Amino acid sequence: MQRRMNPREAKRMMQRMGMNMDQVEDVQQVIIRTASKEIVIEEPEVAILQVQGQKIFQVAGGNITERAPDHAAPQMKVSEEDARLVADQTGKNIEEAKKALEECEGDLAKAILLLQS
Repeated sequence: MQRRMNPREAKRMMQRMGMNMDQVEDVQQVIIRTASKEIVIEEPEVAILQVQGQKIFQVAGGNITERAPDHAAPQMKVSEEDARLVADQTGKNIEEAKKALEECEGDLAKAILLLQS
């Protein structure tokens, strides 16, 4: 007969192994975007598992639907730190670096190569 482990015991065992898990409260929606579709999960349960400095998101349950990608999605926000790094590496100003990062969807290496060419 297999004994079920209670959640507190499981949490303690995970902490001894260097793992930490927390629930994310009040999640309304999770959207997974791919090039060809969006997977929308309404009212899911979301947990964050931290293992050796890495964060793993576990999404469970909810009402799952698929839809065509929303091309009118808001433009990504480029961090000042990333823009400064690209500007420093290329000798360009911050605004040029931000534009390149937006064009390259936040990919630092691509933005640097774009500005250097």
